[in-house]
Amino acid sequence: MAEIGAIVLAAGMGTRMKSGLVKVMHPLVGSPMIAWPVAAAFEAGVGNCVLVVGHQEEKVRGYFADREGIAYALQGEQLGTGHAVRCALPALDPSCQTVLILCGDTPLLTAQTLKGMLHDHQNSGACITVLTATLPEPFGYGRIVTGADGNVRAIVEEKDATPQQRTIREVNAGVYCVDAPFLAEAIPHLNNDNAQKEYYLTDIITYAAQKGCTCRSHQVADAVEISGVNDRVQLAESARVLRCRINRELMLSGVTMIDPQATYIDRGVRIGRDTVIEPGTTITGTTVIGERCKIGQGTVIRDCRIADDVQVKAGSVLEESVVHEAAAIGPMAHLRPGTELMREVKIGNFVETKKIVMGEGSKASHLTYLGDATIGSNVNIGCGTITCNYDGVNKHRTVIEDDVFVGSDVQLVAPVKVGRNSLIAAGTTVTTDVPPDSLAIARAPQVNKEGWKLKKKS
Repeated sequence: MAEIGAIVLAAGMGTRMKSGLVKVMHPLVGSPMIAWPVAAAFEAGVGNCVLVVGHQEEKVRGYFADREGIAYALQGEQLGTGHAVRCALPALDPSCQTVLILCGDTPLLTAQTLKGMLHDHQNSGACITVLTATLPEPFGYGRIVTGADGNVRAIVEEKDATPQQRTIREVNAGVYCVDAPFLAEAIPHLNNDNAQKEYYLTDIITYAAQKGCTCRSHQVADAVEISGVNDRVQLAESARVLRCRINRELMLSGVTMIDPQATYIDRGVRIGRDTVIEPGTTITGTTVIGERCKIGQGTVIRDCRIADDVQVKAGSVLEESVVHEAAAIGPMAHLRPGTELMREVKIGNFVETKKIVMGEGSKASHLTYLGDATIGSNVNIGCGTITCNYDGVNKHRTVIEDDVFVGSDVQLVAPVKVGRNSLIAAGTTVTTDVPPDSLAIARAPQVNKEGWKLKKKS
């Protein structure tokens, strides 16, 4: 809906975060903090969005570089919320008839709440609608002052409120729907005659009352949505709430979580039905997991594609890898970026892989490193095998064809190729290609010196 625009205030540094990183770019369950309110605004029907940037603006611009419908306004000196909106007005799409104004540090706002607020605003005839909540302890929030008709007359900040006004429990959430022509008229009339010497956006309510315009409030159903993030304690609490929402949605779609409170799943992760997630698991990035999988306790999965019926056993780490149907991984395995495991592959405990393709039905059961390799189908990799892929300057590739049996404690010195249906004897160091259907053995002959031990004792 191009007639609805949004302004997101994101210029402040956020000094209470005690960080060298601007507050709105702190990671929060898979996305920067600012990504959450921006996504909620677009989902609620906003057609274009102006981000008011200041500190570290290049980081904000960089994150949204590929996102259509976003413009930027620079607030070089932070002189309050009213001043921020003044900076944003020239960047708004001229077609906007309604402007949704919200803050970049309120990640818990939902699209459902914003949709309801926009709907009420557009059907009430009000020039301003304010999102509010009723709190048992409203300290620190601006209070909503209403008239006998229920319309909002003013919003008074904590530091400027009288003792009587501080008893009001309905508070300002910092989110507004404003008719665009009225906003353009009201912003130039703001002044900084207050304790903070800032231009308060809330003063447009007083201006509207003076002009005889209607201002309404829209109460949020769950007050937790208005929670802002000012420090790392609040950042962690917001992450907890967001993870609960993500986990609840996944469970309602058919995913089993043994302990949702001990399961950490990022925004954007997709998991199929009848998959079981055990406690202590962390799943992040662009990961997609199929149906009927079992993800064991304490696993870490990032940016992976995992097909149906896969088992990832306890303590395994998977990064930027592709796993096909019915594979089994772990426990304590490490799939590094570039790994692709075909159907029914088995990767056992303390096996590490990197940039390999492993064919259907092949297995490396324990204590093995496989890097920069192409491995065929039905290959057995014995315990203690390694591909020696690095010569100190360049990486080289190992090729193992179908139906090869590699014994224990084998070193494959790349570049090298092992032909199909061959057997590599235990303890062999392979430095040249092995023809198909061959036995390769390269180790010193065994020598038994009978009676040697007795002579040593004497």
